[in-house]
Amino acid sequence: MNAPAISTIIPVHNGARYLAETICSVRGQTLPPAEILVVDDGSTDASAAIARAFGSPVRVLTQANLGPAAARNLGVAHATGDHLAFLDADDLWLPDKLVRQVQVMRDDPACEAVLGRVANFISPELDKSQAARLAKTAAQSGEFAIGALLIRRDAFLRVGWFNTRLRHGDFIDWWARAAQLSLAYAVVPDLVLRRRLHATNLTLREPDGRRDYLALLRQHLSRRRETATVGTEMS
Repeated sequence: MNAPAISTIIPVHNGARYLAETICSVRGQTLPPAEILVVDDGSTDASAAIARAFGSPVRVLTQANLGPAAARNLGVAHATGDHLAFLDADDLWLPDKLVRQVQVMRDDPACEAVLGRVANFISPELDKSQAARLAKTAAQSGEFAIGALLIRRDAFLRVGWFNTRLRHGDFIDWWARAAQLSLAYAVVPDLVLRRRLHATNLTLREPDGRRDYLALLRQHLSRRRETATVGTEMS
């Protein structure tokens, strides 16, 4: 396969416990990315040192604790690949994730982005009571997760940067904008991402993030009403 150059961007904030396993899941791809950009978002633990210990193709970028959206944007700004992929610092890719998605783009040159199936798993170090609280979430699956995405760089820039005002839901906001611009995407039926559920997930550390989700919902409903109004006026 004449593979494209893929830049993988991993934002991390105090994620030393899981980061090495996450990076290994990227390095273990049957189609390895050209570079792995770990963006240290103001960590106070050993996250940056763990990432640097891997050496090439891992590169470490650092910033103050500005949140995952800003970290992803910094990664994109420094990425050299013509395709972009994102992964949270506690999640895992399946080994054939990239090769299957690249094949979809090869088969359909008009395809701008590819998603894949996502499954949650409970991190094995949790005790029974913690695991029980996460059981309902662990049973859920889907496909619209940032870690399941592969996108052409020019298509990403057409949609625009992640909203740095949001500490939660930045991918929901980005995907809503992508949908408005009719991003051409496909979904492979294969499992490509395993999302780790653990005691320090961002949404558990910062429960006030629900307000971000509610704000996003209001914004998107407003956009839909504006679009519907324009459509009515033009008809």
